[in-house]
Amino acid sequence: MTEDTTGLPSEPGSQWYDNEAGPLVRPYAMTGGRTRPGPTGVRFDLIALVTLDARAPDDTTALGPEHRALVDLCRTDTQSVAELAAGTDLPVGVVRVLLGDLLELGCVTVSRPVPPAQLPDERILREVIEGLRAL
Repeated sequence: MTEDTTGLPSEPGSQWYDNEAGPLVRPYAMTGGRTRPGPTGVRFDLIALVTLDARAPDDTTALGPEHRALVDLCRTDTQSVAELAAGTDLPVGVVRVLLGDLLELGCVTVSRPVPPAQLPDERILREVIEGLRAL
């Protein structure tokens, strides 16, 4: 196998085609090797809703770039964990760990949607609608 002037193999098909992708940062580097969101005890389901806390500091320069990206996404509107992962183009596991950090710092609040078992029964809702129509 021969090498070109860049030191890369010059055989066809042996080159990397992701030069445009830029530098690669492994997920464990973004989370400091952690795989679980801190000792907060909050579960970050995909549908958990994340809101920027009103008491969050305006100066986010002390945070890492990934943390700041999450804060910026939450600044405009409440987002689900899945939306945050898609918006930052990060794996969901990484987003969960980063959200745990932000929660501990008081930057965000997390709420869980109402479980389906606690939603009103469809039959009852139909009866209410029929009653309102009868008025």
